[in-house]
Amino acid sequence: MAIYEKFVGASRDDFISLKDAQKNYKLTYKDNFNFAYDVLDVLGKTKPEKLAMLWLSKDKEEKRFTFNDMMVGANKAANYLKSLGIEKGDRVMLVLRRNYYFWFCLMGLHKIGAIAVQATDMLKAKDYVYRCNAAQIKCIISTDYGNATEYFDEGGDKYETVKIKCVIGHKKVDGWLDFEEGFEAASDKWTRPTGKAAIKADDTMLMSFSSGTSGYPKIISHNFKYPLGHIMTGVFWHRVVDGGLHFTISDTGWLKSLWGKMYGQWFGESAILVYDFEKFDPSDILSVIEQTKVTTFCVPPTMYRMMLEQDVSKYDLSSLKHCCSAGEALNPEIFNNWYKATGLKIYEGFGQTETCLCVGTLYPWTEPVPGTLGYPIPGYDVHILDADNNSTQRGATGEICIRVLSPKRKSCGLLDSYNMNKEDTEKSMYAGFYHTGDTAYRDETGVFRYVGRNDDVIKSSGYRIGPFEIESVMLEHASVKEVAVIGVPDPIRGFAVKAVVVLNNGFEPSEELTKELQKYVKDNTAPYKYPRIIEYVDELPKTFNGKIRRSEIREKEAAKA
Repeated sequence: MAIYEKFVGASRDDFISLKDAQKNYKLTYKDNFNFAYDVLDVLGKTKPEKLAMLWLSKDKEEKRFTFNDMMVGANKAANYLKSLGIEKGDRVMLVLRRNYYFWFCLMGLHKIGAIAVQATDMLKAKDYVYRCNAAQIKCIISTDYGNATEYFDEGGDKYETVKIKCVIGHKKVDGWLDFEEGFEAASDKWTRPTGKAAIKADDTMLMSFSSGTSGYPKIISHNFKYPLGHIMTGVFWHRVVDGGLHFTISDTGWLKSLWGKMYGQWFGESAILVYDFEKFDPSDILSVIEQTKVTTFCVPPTMYRMMLEQDVSKYDLSSLKHCCSAGEALNPEIFNNWYKATGLKIYEGFGQTETCLCVGTLYPWTEPVPGTLGYPIPGYDVHILDADNNSTQRGATGEICIRVLSPKRKSCGLLDSYNMNKEDTEKSMYAGFYHTGDTAYRDETGVFRYVGRNDDVIKSSGYRIGPFEIESVMLEHASVKEVAVIGVPDPIRGFAVKAVVVLNNGFEPSEELTKELQKYVKDNTAPYKYPRIIEYVDELPKTFNGKIRRSEIREKEAAKA
């Protein structure tokens, strides 16, 4: 029996249809469920030699970790962090890219009951200061890739709650502890806490930052039931193979890594491939799939497109059994060409930082159709609602919403809160539903077809980018009087970031100024946010209250296109 069956009560193959699964799929778990104890430790003790992770360095150095190795590593991380003063409820930021210590640290934090906060190493000082203060971070654990420790330390004394800084890589950095040194010396024995230190399934386990339409990124909180929601992601959508090797491309700074490099895959007892490459190279990725015999695979459409620009026939991809895609709309051309090249269809899925997979095409019950999201996933009661909270008719666009019966009766994997406060949470969770902010419609077959965001968030190459952060940085530049940032269609990225700028007196539009502004954004916030296109105008459209009307700018862009 695969371990996920203990929580589902059945094998995935016991369900004979999507309707059967939607009706009868139920999760059973105790009120102290904790993935680190109830999944990892069980596998570590009952199947100690089974492969959990194959890790490749950028130079193809290979490390293999069994479930027992992961359990022992989690115990050592928990003991070392406890010795530093980390306790239940403390917030710990992990800036670990694709380093295998991320898995030890995350599982160790789960064992303590501390809260993990993922972050990318592309952040700059301003980003770190905001996130640490907003989330009340007590400890940061980081590699020094991309000079992350240097950028962090540029924040100086602006950090309000950070007390402990640890670096991975055996580097000597002033003010930073050598995490590996402490980890190696720590005990590999750990006992599940009881009493006041006991951890409940409803306790906060994760905090993630997600860009919104205004203001800085919001904190999205998830509880210890979050991994249970990913049984459907890994076992049913990714269709992981027991004893196989799953490959999702994502670094650990993003919640997507927990979709494809952690919970659902281990529920299905599949090993995960972690390849710590520096820059995506499609030919290199294809050769790694061939070399390591990947069985299940998930990347955004952009990456499929780039791989298809290679001669795919040169690579032996016969180990692949199932392919998935998310993050952007899947173009029919990509779908058809990948099918021609590999004989495999691509199964789409939809979800957010706030959710697990909630709409998708689930093999073998639903046939993938390019340009569609699929159907509501078992475990999620998903609707398309109009502005009055009524279900839309077939063909009518509305907002994708998830029913919430009460704060204690909601789908496993659905967020607990925004910014840890009721007021912000109720802006999206009201009238019995969580409102995703994404719009779609049902076609004549009942399948969901994605339309877009109903706000200003830009989805580019799998990143979710809020315009406010970019605008705030650009307004600090002496040349910029006003700026509006929007997304414009891009054949490679889905959408590209465009800034429409009004210059201050004494500045003139030029190619040199455009490059200077782009560099300024890269230097002062995460580089993936920089505007690839800059247009200079005399004025920006505004409301009567003086707010910039991005919607009007987008309409003009659509007219141009």
